[in-house]
Amino acid sequence: MAARANDSITAIGPAAATPADSVVGVVVNPNAGLRPEQQRWTWEHPAGPRWLLCGDIGFDDSYDDVPLALCAEIEGLFVDLPPRSREQFTFVGCAPVGVLADLLDRLAAEALGTERAWLGNVSLTAPTPPSWGEDLCDVVVLAQRPNATTPETVDIDLDGFVYVNDRTDAVARPGGVDEFVVQGWDGTPYGVCEDVTGVFREQAAAPVPQVRLLGCRPEPPLLAALDALGQSPKASRRRRWLRGDVHMVAIDGSAGRVIDAVVSGTVSAAAPSRLGAGLLDVSIDVVSGEPLPAGVLDILDQRRAGRPSRRNLWAAYSRELRHQWAKVALGHHSSAPDPPSGTTYDLDGRFVTDIEGFYCAIGEAINGPGGYFGWNLDALDDCLSGGFGALPPFRLVWHDSAVARAHLVAGYDRHRLRPATTLEDLLTILAEHGIEVDLR
Repeated sequence: MAARANDSITAIGPAAATPADSVVGVVVNPNAGLRPEQQRWTWEHPAGPRWLLCGDIGFDDSYDDVPLALCAEIEGLFVDLPPRSREQFTFVGCAPVGVLADLLDRLAAEALGTERAWLGNVSLTAPTPPSWGEDLCDVVVLAQRPNATTPETVDIDLDGFVYVNDRTDAVARPGGVDEFVVQGWDGTPYGVCEDVTGVFREQAAAPVPQVRLLGCRPEPPLLAALDALGQSPKASRRRRWLRGDVHMVAIDGSAGRVIDAVVSGTVSAAAPSRLGAGLLDVSIDVVSGEPLPAGVLDILDQRRAGRPSRRNLWAAYSRELRHQWAKVALGHHSSAPDPPSGTTYDLDGRFVTDIEGFYCAIGEAINGPGGYFGWNLDALDDCLSGGFGALPPFRLVWHDSAVARAHLVAGYDRHRLRPATTLEDLLTILAEHGIEVDLR
């Protein structure tokens, strides 16, 4: 039999039944009705659960953010992938102008290296109206040749990156567009072309095709999906589709969402787990999406016992993991009244060697070790409007600011695929919000 919402924490169901029939019963939570992060999540096993999955089962139009499972481990969600490969594009039948025309003239006159043939970030739009667009980043011109059918135009080979959320994203070709406008990100015209190849594509397969919930205690919606495993695949696929956001469960049973940690796919198998009596190992076949870097686990482990007690624990991390540090800080940010405007905050600038380091440092300056105060420019702007630990106008004493002045300089940021954010950019944003910055 399947577990019911009011079952106690004991093994239920006949031993020879399906895996779903042998799970422990679902906890009666006295905090039911509160948001997942307001509840306390426990079970009877000696080691507490590490993860909570909240989301929805099925293909319904509505999305229910309900508890789906507690589990001890999640395999396949935190994996280091190789660097994304550069992609090849061709602008077909192109009539170049401006910067692109000048670059092609130099390419024809001399052998250019990749640095000198660099075009930067490019936007593709429809002529009228510009209701559709795709961005290409870190673009380098490789070669050109006359177009076979329209000799007065050229075909231009390039490489770079399509700007997407992750490498598996589909890029749909727009309907009814028979000419593409090429321009810089600042709107500077680069020309028009008849077609573009290498940009549009179907959704790619997930680089890690399966996620496994190890030592899992399913809640009723997931139990229903497990019950559908015995049905024909076609009939049960709708009942077995799962999408869930992952929350880390701390030692005290509190849960904090892990930003961008999502399990999405079809429940494909379940078996008794070696991690505890009455627990299951549940397999989910993933359709798309990238895992988070494995180093996120180390960042989260530092949060399991509560907020960090020391500043600058992020300083030894790479740029990507500093970015993840700020995201974890956001997932664990708790709202509290802002101190009065005019408060002075001290920013430790010794490790602000990149823009990600700035977000980590200002988060700790405002909200203490492990604190959050933005993870990108838009989020920083939101925080500077109040409600995130500081009420403007306030005073920011930036110690060892020479480090940021030496590192946050103009140029192209290949890690973020956009123009670099400089110290002067940050000072301008802070000044616009009435923040007095004392550079020391």
